[in-house]
Amino acid sequence: MSEENSMNEYMDQVNDSMKEIFEGDVIEGTVISKKEEEIIVNTGRFSDGIIPKEELDTDQDSIQVGDVISVYVLNPHDKEGNVILSPKRATEVVAWEELEKAFNEKEELQVKVTSVTKGGVVAFYKNIRCFIPGSLLSYRYVENMKDYIDKEIIVKVEDFDKEKKRVVLSRKAIETEERDKLRKSLFQEIKVGKKYKGTVIKLMNYGAFIDIGGVEGLAHISDLAWNRVNHPSEVVSEGDEVEVYVMNFDPEKEKIGLGLKKIEDDPWNSITTRYQVDDIVEGRIVRLTDFGAFVEIEKGIEGLVHVSEISSEHVTKPSDVLKTGEKIEVKILKIDDENKKLSLSIKEVEGQQMAQDLDINNDNQDEGTTLGDIVGDKFKDFFKK
Repeated sequence: MSEENSMNEYMDQVNDSMKEIFEGDVIEGTVISKKEEEIIVNTGRFSDGIIPKEELDTDQDSIQVGDVISVYVLNPHDKEGNVILSPKRATEVVAWEELEKAFNEKEELQVKVTSVTKGGVVAFYKNIRCFIPGSLLSYRYVENMKDYIDKEIIVKVEDFDKEKKRVVLSRKAIETEERDKLRKSLFQEIKVGKKYKGTVIKLMNYGAFIDIGGVEGLAHISDLAWNRVNHPSEVVSEGDEVEVYVMNFDPEKEKIGLGLKKIEDDPWNSITTRYQVDDIVEGRIVRLTDFGAFVEIEKGIEGLVHVSEISSEHVTKPSDVLKTGEKIEVKILKIDDENKKLSLSIKEVEGQQMAQDLDINNDNQDEGTTLGDIVGDKFKDFFKK
């Protein structure tokens, strides 16, 4: 370096050292000494700056001699002629500037949630206290906001007022944007039958909502299992990881129908290997209607006993003689595995049993017992059940 350049550099340093500083300025300084109650900083002026311990915005042990830090001028000349500085206030000034910029330019910020307050949670950006309303904490309802405490999350600035020191943040805005991207991507490659891994996020009486990677689909209650399900909680719980397949989808309405029950487990696929027409099997009444009774003969396999097949005697209403949950024997009249329908009969079983009893009790006819007596007694026993 030439003598002339050295002289110019020296003069620049002298000029800098003579620049006056004012309260509220944010400047840089180099840590030259650490004491128990204060830190000494060289700011390039004639007087070194002092940082009182209470003005640190971080643990004192994390600051080392030689570190260059930003400081806020609290007092350019105290009674002893010292410059009093504050890294904490400098961080605050910068943080407010960054928050304002993020608000105006719709930028993302990372904050840390520290506590739950009325209507939402408190989060800090650097050392600025911010508020996230419960309605803006997620795109869906948050049942327990305490789950967010100590978590660092990405947010956008929803509302900003420096004068009132009010900052409102939104995590929902981030999630909504992310889900919009995922939704567009998914609907470009989705097809019926495709399998996805998902998470059960909500149960309703009519089914379960499942997140398949940022996009929600509905598994209707009838598509959760092959057997009859009264409520989705009988099959899944919120938070469960499941494998589902796409049953149908509507790109315009952005709706996806999902199935949890596996197609290969469909009990109807092999029903004719287990049951034949005229077989008598035990079943359980699962539903009564005005036109008959639905009977489950195994999980996922139900058949209809039409009202005309309940009894040889006239039955006006199935519920007059049958009860839901009751176990009965039925005869298979017809198997339609293609349409998954079974036609069953109760009266055929009763008639067959009565015919068998008649053969067994032929000798009793000699003693005055008639077929009409036997048939009448059997129907009396049946309707007493």
